Amino acid sequence: MRYSCMRQITILVLLFFSLSSCAQPNVQTIPTSPKFKTAYFAAGCFWCVEAVFESINGVEDVTSGYAGGTEKNPTYELICSGNSMHAETIKITYDSTIINYDTLLVAFFGSHDPSTLNQQGPDFGPQYRSIIFYQNLKEKQQAERYITRLIQQKVHSKITTELTPFSVFYPAEIYHQDYEKNNPNNRYIQLVSKKRLEKFKKKLPHLLKIE
Repeated sequence: MRYSCMRQITILVLLFFSLSSCAQPNVQTIPTSPKFKTAYFAAGCFWCVEAVFESINGVEDVTSGYAGGTEKNPTYELICSGNSMHAETIKITYDSTIINYDTLLVAFFGSHDPSTLNQQGPDFGPQYRSIIFYQNLKEKQQAERYITRLIQQKVHSKITTELTPFSVFYPAEIYHQDYEKNNPNNRYIQLVSKKRLEKFKKKLPHLLKIE
């Protein structure tokens, strides 16, 4: 059984007991100071990506959600069907006096395989595709330069990451937020997510928060 299917079974159980709305926003308090900026990335399972970016120094908050499609207020069930154009996406709120967008790009490309189309690890489908949602021309140019560098340095034979203008982000259901932290014994978390996080920590230790 594919891990993506395992995740669907887990979520169906959670959905049965959840009283949250289809796209209930994260209840965490998000910083509002001008120094705090946002970034939007998709890089496979948002449980994994959320945990990676939450470990980075200067990142204040990470919200799991959906972006890249046209359906309004998508649900996880719709995303898992593979019929939605949305991808599992994270919204990052970061302190721009500590970390910049270029460094977030380093973390983004350093935490997943951007050469696999519609796949990340054991998860298959367009909902797991790699995307950078740029919010302005500067972010687009920064991403283009970094992709060019990766290709020139032959880090990857190809890059399938989409560069897409940001439109709208829908926060995922409440039970998805901080999923790895709140569900450490989940089989998918144990076999996939935690290993991905540990690999990232070993690869880019200088980006991590001091514990």
